[in-house]
Amino acid sequence: MTQTTHRYGTEPADGEFAGKVVVVTGAAQGIGQAVAETFGVRGARVMALDNNADALQKLGSMVDAGMDVVTMPVDVRDSRAVEAAVASIEREQGPIEVLANVAGVLVLGSVTELTDADWARAFSVNTEGVFYLARSVSRRMVERRRGAIVTVGSNAARVPRTRMAAYAASKAATSSFMHCLGLELAGYGIRCNIVSPGSTDTPMLRGMWTDDAAARATLHGSAEQYRVGIPLRKLASTADVAEAVLFLASSRAGHITMQDLQVDGGAALGN
Repeated sequence: MTQTTHRYGTEPADGEFAGKVVVVTGAAQGIGQAVAETFGVRGARVMALDNNADALQKLGSMVDAGMDVVTMPVDVRDSRAVEAAVASIEREQGPIEVLANVAGVLVLGSVTELTDADWARAFSVNTEGVFYLARSVSRRMVERRRGAIVTVGSNAARVPRTRMAAYAASKAATSSFMHCLGLELAGYGIRCNIVSPGSTDTPMLRGMWTDDAAARATLHGSAEQYRVGIPLRKLASTADVAEAVLFLASSRAGHITMQDLQVDGGAALGN
């Protein structure tokens, strides 16, 4: 297993995450990258996991000075690779204090068009990958009786979307899993929560747009797709989502567990 360490300056840590080992999956781009960088700014020792080794290398040159990042190419769909990565981190970097599950894939298509492979792909990353990481990390957290696990889900888990059945179902399954995990781990002082973004300005979202009309419909809604739009009339930034993840991982959320924080500008109408 290849690990590459990137250290940048000596920027002072910002409080409780200073020097703590934080694992972030899907860290090479989008929300995952924002989460990794935001933890890094707060002084955490960030373990940045992604299956895109080339993009991970770029992360080393993109983070601001003062961050401490270890990049590890890992496919979250591979339970053995996940266990090996977690064992390596615990052995070489220290105890994992926070796990942020951010890796995800968007699989689009009507139910009548979806293939077996499409369905399996959505669940292998969005649900099984979360399970593999959470199982491996929580086993170790239980021994220490501390830790926080935050998973980035989606408001699609609560609100039906056309052509998003596989994605929404996988995110809904993960939400249920996280609630059960939180219940099982509560007695050990380990908190488990979910951050559910709506439309967020990422390459994944922009890849769905075919023209300006599609972009406008994201904000204003689409009657044909039974979609209400975003009441705040703006997309979420990746930083919006990252800050919600850090809040739930922090001591400020010390009495919060088994919760699903919607970061969607009101798109789910509070559901």
